[in-house]
Amino acid sequence: RIFYGVKAVRFILSSFSQLKYGARLINSFLGDNSTISCCEVLNSLLFPAHEQHHNNSFLCAALIMGQSNMAAGATIGSNHNSRSADGEIIANRGFWPGLCVSLKHNSKFASYSLIVKGDFLYELNIKLPFSLISTDVQNDRLIILPGYWFLYNMYAVMRNSKKFIARDKRTMKNQHLEYDVLAPDTINEMFDSLDIIEEAVGKSIYPNWTNSKIEGKKVLLDNQIKINQDIYLENVECSKRKVVLLKPRESYNLFKKLIRHYAATQILDHLVDENDGALDILNKLQQYKDIGRKQFENIGGQIVPKEDLKILIEDIKADKFKNWQEIHQQYHKWSANYNQEKLAHALASLAEITKTPIENWDVQFISNLIEESIATQQWIYTEIYNSRKKDYENPFRYMVYENEEEMNVVIGSLEDNAFIKSEKEELTKFVNKAKSFLSVLSNSTVNI
Repeated sequence: RIFYGVKAVRFILSSFSQLKYGARLINSFLGDNSTISCCEVLNSLLFPAHEQHHNNSFLCAALIMGQSNMAAGATIGSNHNSRSADGEIIANRGFWPGLCVSLKHNSKFASYSLIVKGDFLYELNIKLPFSLISTDVQNDRLIILPGYWFLYNMYAVMRNSKKFIARDKRTMKNQHLEYDVLAPDTINEMFDSLDIIEEAVGKSIYPNWTNSKIEGKKVLLDNQIKINQDIYLENVECSKRKVVLLKPRESYNLFKKLIRHYAATQILDHLVDENDGALDILNKLQQYKDIGRKQFENIGGQIVPKEDLKILIEDIKADKFKNWQEIHQQYHKWSANYNQEKLAHALASLAEITKTPIENWDVQFISNLIEESIATQQWIYTEIYNSRKKDYENPFRYMVYENEEEMNVVIGSLEDNAFIKSEKEELTKFVNKAKSFLSVLSNSTVNI
């Protein structure tokens, strides 16, 4: 849909995308289920579930990989800031620059980057996912808090997955769009983050040591060692000022826990059959013992193994396809096979994070994983509830209402929140499924 004073030149709109209220779209592609309203977008490739409102601008080329939300007054890529042609902003899915954020090209952002209101005067390369990015103006330094969404705003990050699924109005869903916050692309970023955090902690505490990464890992794993000093990141900002990493141990342990939970959910979703015994499950797992953790690429909201994408590009160059339809068929094959690819990736990730090869997994190993996953899912629900509850307890939010009854009429009561209710139901289903699986394992004497 295009309506109300839009200016659009050389553009492509996908299914259920819309331009409205004076939007300007030039030389750009807008993905499925997206909206641009009263904004300026030039030379950009925007993946599905992109929301952009309230007079913000893309002033240089941008690749925004979907599930993004542009706050009022944001300027993505200040133009003409060098003696060469304008560069580019690249952001993985879940990108969320805050009010009046101004970014400089070239910059790259990991998945679910949340940027605090302010002017960012230097190029950025943010590799830590789910981070809160802010400027400490008083001390003139950049602050990075990895895993912020899970640590402080679980309600928002978990609601996003369900929200995007509900808003996906495509009548033909023959391309699988990944909306889950825990997926091969974000999990791979978490693995990269573990190395980055280890290196940062080691170099900050032992600046003259050569094996800083090893020493950093020792510090992170030993809770008896207090991290009382600033931890600095390198190669994040194109400047000489300090870049501070907050909550290194908390985010380090969080990412490891989420990687294990990701694997557990995939096992429960795709390997558990009510007719299977423990031996059947273990035999199924052994089929994946020779598969390593693959790298994935986000191509238009669809997550694809990089090696498969590389083969496709080489085949296109070699004229192995007669038309676009044949190329699209490859996308459909990837979509049909995605659940298996995701499962294989999850199992390889679990083997890597636990340093336990799949051939060594036994009943006890799987049972411990599922028990931990139940606790993790319960923690997720509790944090969803608590992060939303804070809005009801904030006196500055409450003060604009005459009383609590009026507030509940206007915004709805916490106990009647539809998303919280649905998540409580999902928690019950998850726990029941997990415990049923555990009972199958406990009734077996199989151990390989």
